[in-house]
Amino acid sequence: MSKINSPSRLVLILGLLIGIFAVSTAAIFIRLAQHQGTPSIVIAAARLTLSSLFLAPIALIRHRSELRSLTRREIGLALLAGLFLALHFATWIQSLEYTSVASSVVLVTTTPLWVSLLSAPLLGERIGRMTAFGLTLALSGGVIIGLSDACYFEQGQLLCPSPQAFLARQAFWGDFLALFGAWMAAGYLLAGRKLRSRLALIPYVFLVYTAAAFLLVGFMIFEKNSLFGYSPIIYLWFILLALIPQLLGHTLFNWALKYAPASFVSIVLLGEPVGSSVLAILLFQEIPGALKIGGAVVLLAGIWLASREGQMTN
Repeated sequence: MSKINSPSRLVLILGLLIGIFAVSTAAIFIRLAQHQGTPSIVIAAARLTLSSLFLAPIALIRHRSELRSLTRREIGLALLAGLFLALHFATWIQSLEYTSVASSVVLVTTTPLWVSLLSAPLLGERIGRMTAFGLTLALSGGVIIGLSDACYFEQGQLLCPSPQAFLARQAFWGDFLALFGAWMAAGYLLAGRKLRSRLALIPYVFLVYTAAAFLLVGFMIFEKNSLFGYSPIIYLWFILLALIPQLLGHTLFNWALKYAPASFVSIVLLGEPVGSSVLAILLFQEIPGALKIGGAVVLLAGIWLASREGQMTN
């Protein structure tokens, strides 16, 4: 790779650090809005709608010809990617109603593993031993995180409720929604992979964000909710959610992908659960227990190992 127009290593690392902080705020803004009674589907719809509106002037003025030249198949891929993205935000944001920020963000960060797993049957890409081991390790960490929301240590013994009581807990439902959100994010990435190679970054994200926004607004109306009638502070959380984690954070990561290996960027992304958890401790006093921290370490180690294999084969 030519380094003529590449940023310095310091600028690249600084950009990624800003990106980590930006995406780490997403769960915080969502939780702040939820604490004031805002439905999760409204938060998801507002996030994508505002992001699309902010991108619209650039996409429609500078990239109009690219958008007009799209084939029916490419439009179909954009709609499919938008559907997956809509389901990702709808389920992950709702998961924060039921489980802790730490559990939710760590579980939704498993997306790279599901992409690796599904790439084999869908795209014919080989899964190496390290990826398979990393997936197994990460799944083990996910199970530990799920158990941590119901089990606890007492006098050196691990005590857990019955399977029926465990499945009935709200935290289990929240953990499942976060994991489902990771599956939907994997579908979003796989569906949009070919379209992304055809389109530049701005028209691509505008198209997919817009499709997701329309779907989420439809879901919101079906649930008899509206984007209007909330207090000014709620709209502030909506705007910050669209500007900071969505447009600033994700844009910085996509910018970094031009100058750094995808494996390196994916490893850096593991900083999001750490950042979100630290902010949750400071703002909401959500202090994770030893079991949850242990599960998170195992899960993130699994993702790191899987990413290392991608780095070695680049």
